[in-house]
Amino acid sequence: MDQIIKTTGLTKRAKDRVLAENIQLDVYKGEIYGLLGKNGAGKTTIMKMLVGMTTPSSGEIALFGKSFNEHSKSLLRRVGSLIEYPTFYEHLTAMENLQLHCEYLGYYDEQGIKHVLDLVQLKGIENKKVKEFSLGMKQRLGLARAMVAKPELIILDEPTNGLDPIGIKDIRDLILVLNKEYGITFLLSSHILGEMEQVVDRIGVIEQGRLIKQVALEEIRKQHTDYIELLTTDAKRTVYLLEDQLGISNMKLVQGDRIRIYDLTYTQQQISRMLIEHNIGLEEIQKRNSSLEDYFYKLIHGGGSHD
Repeated sequence: MDQIIKTTGLTKRAKDRVLAENIQLDVYKGEIYGLLGKNGAGKTTIMKMLVGMTTPSSGEIALFGKSFNEHSKSLLRRVGSLIEYPTFYEHLTAMENLQLHCEYLGYYDEQGIKHVLDLVQLKGIENKKVKEFSLGMKQRLGLARAMVAKPELIILDEPTNGLDPIGIKDIRDLILVLNKEYGITFLLSSHILGEMEQVVDRIGVIEQGRLIKQVALEEIRKQHTDYIELLTTDAKRTVYLLEDQLGISNMKLVQGDRIRIYDLTYTQQQISRMLIEHNIGLEEIQKRNSSLEDYFYKLIHGGGSHD
């Protein structure tokens, strides 16, 4: 599979701070790749280096299989991006802003401009001045600008910022259409896992400027297992009884006194009955499924390694 983005040892320092360190990022043709991390983790810094908005302190970037540096900005003609807050010529209309952007890129397609404005649901207000736009409308216009020249790769930094729930769904659906029907590769960033898991194929987890894991979402889903979680008045004796009376050994203590049972041979009712017969106070018992949130919480708080 063709690599659209490949970075090797990509690092960015600012004075005495390390904003990104030894990033080994791999994004493949046709996929939607998500950079997931808390605000300030380094996602935006990485994206800025990929599009030449800031210069790496060290390391290498390859786009479309070619080395990217200050002498190869022509590669960026194949890339659309929306990083941080979108800025425009406020006194110009949405249409005029996109026309100027296309002239800069040497791309002339009036119908194409109208088409992307329609895609991001700005049709009918394309002649309205940007200074009259809401934050959400500016975000949509930023997406239109990223898409207008029909790029092969689109890089979007927190693309749903400023949008209401309906707007978020619209942008999510648009990304999926552009990816599946037009074959556009996407690199997205977000600090919200729930948004990511609905669109991305793979995720890179960023923590304190380091890429600690790259993993396919499908691989994570396969690791999810059902379990029974219970809270009793005596966790240690409960563990003993579960093993002695029911032969359950596949279990573990979490948060000090909660017990997770991964052997589902016995039902919640059978386990409850046994504990009550042995005078164990049962405060809580329920069946759960390990979630993506569990996975990433453990990864971030427990550390990780590069894939």
